[in-house]
Amino acid sequence: MVAALGFLAAACSDDINLGQVNPDNAVVPDGDIIYITDAAGKRHFSNVEFRGNSTEKLTLNTPHELANDCSVSFAYDESVLTEYNEKNMSSYVALPADMVSFAGNGVATLSAGSTSTSVEYTITSDGSLDPSATYVLPVRVSVTDGNASLGSVDATRIIFVRDLTALPDATKYVRDADGNLVPGIKVFSCMEVNDTNPLNNLSFTLKNAEIADNNGKPLVDALIIFSANINYNPETGRVYIFNNENVQALLDNREHYLKPLQDRGMKIILGILGNHDRSGIANLADDTAVEFAKECKAVCDAYNLDGIFVDDEYSSYQTPPPPGFVSPSKAAASRLMYEIKKAMPDRLMVAYCYSRTYGADNVKDLETGETVKAGDFVDYALHDYGGSADLASSFDGMQRWQMGLYSQEFNQGRMASLSNLKRMRENGYGAHMIFAMDPNRNNFYSQQSAMQNCAEAFYDADLEFDGIKYPKDWK
Repeated sequence: MVAALGFLAAACSDDINLGQVNPDNAVVPDGDIIYITDAAGKRHFSNVEFRGNSTEKLTLNTPHELANDCSVSFAYDESVLTEYNEKNMSSYVALPADMVSFAGNGVATLSAGSTSTSVEYTITSDGSLDPSATYVLPVRVSVTDGNASLGSVDATRIIFVRDLTALPDATKYVRDADGNLVPGIKVFSCMEVNDTNPLNNLSFTLKNAEIADNNGKPLVDALIIFSANINYNPETGRVYIFNNENVQALLDNREHYLKPLQDRGMKIILGILGNHDRSGIANLADDTAVEFAKECKAVCDAYNLDGIFVDDEYSSYQTPPPPGFVSPSKAAASRLMYEIKKAMPDRLMVAYCYSRTYGADNVKDLETGETVKAGDFVDYALHDYGGSADLASSFDGMQRWQMGLYSQEFNQGRMASLSNLKRMRENGYGAHMIFAMDPNRNNFYSQQSAMQNCAEAFYDADLEFDGIKYPKDWK
């Protein structure tokens, strides 16, 4: 299993093996240029979630071997965050400087003839940070010796940090080929909430696990609320998020229906789906996509949500496209996903591999012109039911830990076999989706068997059901 950062791989109380850096995930410059990637192989959008303390790596890379040694310095610099907040009209707070230390005084040297080296930094909790808030570790990077230069986006680095020391950890750990503990597969529970209570995700935990610390942890890592809608308002000319009465009831009463999941370490992700008008995931013009991304951020801020899930279905795309829209395309869907991630880089951007969101193009930033690979701004890509193809060719730079295979549809009885789930783990894939889990349905025994297969295949554990079935109890 390849581990990642943050929810992409939540850290335990001690240092954690964050897997192999994959510089292929970055769009790299030419010449004697140094570019920086994090432990997930990303050049953009670095996130770290930790408990107690965690040691992370930043890696210096060059496109080819250097002729001479080159030293690079990494330093905490709060002015980097000030510049970022002013540019992006954001208000992130800096991680306290005394919580961070860089190994070797933050200096790393790329030796002549080499193409990469790393510098480690350690974050240590002092118990003062709000576990529901995101902080920023602002880093300034500079070449202190040698002739190489930094890439255009590499002179500063914004690392989004959450201290989850005070919260339980939903992450289940497994052993890699070397015997090291690494985060296991992430289970996304996508719930059609018109008739299903999300609290049912609390009822299923692990027991008899090969790794004892996994016992008692929830099977599910993230809830996808299915679904809010993307809609067009002809009076204002704006595209906006519409919530039906069921989605809105959960959001309005998040302390009752959603916070208990977050208090167990689960993420809450809002699904966005077409709603039979001209707007959709795949037809927004660039400026419209930027504005809709701001709306997504505002909703996530208002209800303390952890990300967005996009699904290109049920839109009535118009030909020719009206003002503010374009012909539906993967390129337009990619632009929207990028702008959502850029608007809230500390949250998850999840794509449903269906229609024009089956894959994403690399995207050029509208302000800087910098090209960003799809694997940088799409955190997870979840296959349609039963899909099992490797997605590296569909999302450039995406690694296997970001890919969700063999999705299951419990209401229709479309379950994955135990052998396929085991094969998925053996091959290093890192995500899986179950849709329409609800113990109140008459096929509950089949659902329970399918979740038992997940527990066994993913974590070498059994499934425990606490006997509580939560009905829909709102109007």
